[in-house]
Amino acid sequence: MRDAVVALTPTPGLTAGACVALSVPRASVYRQRARLARPSAVHRPRPSPRRALAIAERQTVLDLLRAPRFVDQAPAEVYASLLDEGVYHCSIRTMYRILAANQEVRERRAQLRHPVYKKPELLARAPNEVWSWDITKLMGPAKWTYFYLYVIIDIFSRRVVGWCVADRESATLFKALFDDAVAKHPAPPGQLTLHADRGGPMRAKATALLLADLGVTQSHSRPHTSNDNPFSESHFKTMKYQPQFPQRFGCIQDAKAFCRSFFDWYNQEHHHAGIGLMTPDQVHYGQVDEIHAARQNILDGAFDRNPERFVRKEPEPPAKPTATWINPPSDDRQNPRKDGRAREADMAFAEASAASRHRTLGGKRRLGGKPCQGRQPLKAGAEGPPLQGWPPSQTRQPRSTAGSCETASPAILGGFASPVTPPPKTEKR
Repeated sequence: MRDAVVALTPTPGLTAGACVALSVPRASVYRQRARLARPSAVHRPRPSPRRALAIAERQTVLDLLRAPRFVDQAPAEVYASLLDEGVYHCSIRTMYRILAANQEVRERRAQLRHPVYKKPELLARAPNEVWSWDITKLMGPAKWTYFYLYVIIDIFSRRVVGWCVADRESATLFKALFDDAVAKHPAPPGQLTLHADRGGPMRAKATALLLADLGVTQSHSRPHTSNDNPFSESHFKTMKYQPQFPQRFGCIQDAKAFCRSFFDWYNQEHHHAGIGLMTPDQVHYGQVDEIHAARQNILDGAFDRNPERFVRKEPEPPAKPTATWINPPSDDRQNPRKDGRAREADMAFAEASAASRHRTLGGKRRLGGKPCQGRQPLKAGAEGPPLQGWPPSQTRQPRSTAGSCETASPAILGGFASPVTPPPKTEKR
């Protein structure tokens, strides 16, 4: 666009109007016009220094370096050998210059080049289109002991569709978990995409064959790029920053009990800022429009009772989720998969989410711009206030860091996919 404005006739007022209409900086246009108006500089060849070797001397050095005696030697070795023989032609650096001028300086060994990994770009506009899964460690009762938590999350609704706790990482354990999750949350063949990082179980042959048999598209993050799997990483942080999360689990049954109560609370009661402050179950089971309309009715009633309290505009609930991206394209014009309607929906949802989002984690900011005092994980044995509504029927009890179980069962010791019975629909007020 800037080139088109530069090509216009420099008429007073025309350039300024075109820049305003096309959102092009006027200073850049004037700078480019001035650069084009200047005469092009004449590039003259660099003169040869008087101290440089003559052409015949350079050829003598090159023939000497190509001789069978020195063809496999480094210039420093050649320089030292000739000095010991009482011969001096030039410095070591000049030998390198002569070899470089004849394209004879390179790495002798064939170097391995890292391949260029393509950035994954995944779009979900409804549940059961893109799932993300990962494995995190839960500290056991003693040092260097861990339990492994497998979690599969739907990136559109943020619902945890499957999880299990095991004593090791294995593609065989994931196969059983994924089969159970697909059975409870079926999707047409070719619709579902499963995204993960490049861990061993994620890239295992058994996992690839399983996904191929089920018609599931496989996607992986780039190496050492945690931002390519943001939903799983963010979910693990939410879990481990809860006040009830212990420093260590006494045994694998403790980890299983904690995860069961946490995932029930997360799916059914946790109002997620990324999906319009709705719970994952409400989005996953298609209750978004009904709940959004009910919230709007309540806000309309509040506006009718006290309109003077809403200065700028009428109150609106947080925007409904419309599309969720993993690595959205930087330039939508170069992405034919994303139409104009989807771009407008993404922009509207991003603006509404930014206005309504506030969290309790450190480093975030509330609406007024003041930093929140982050909630930090408690140490072992410390007590804190229970979460509102979770656990549902008990308050938090102090947990000892010592093991509370004598044995731990092998293999999979966790609940598989969460129950899929839809919650009761919210009644309109």
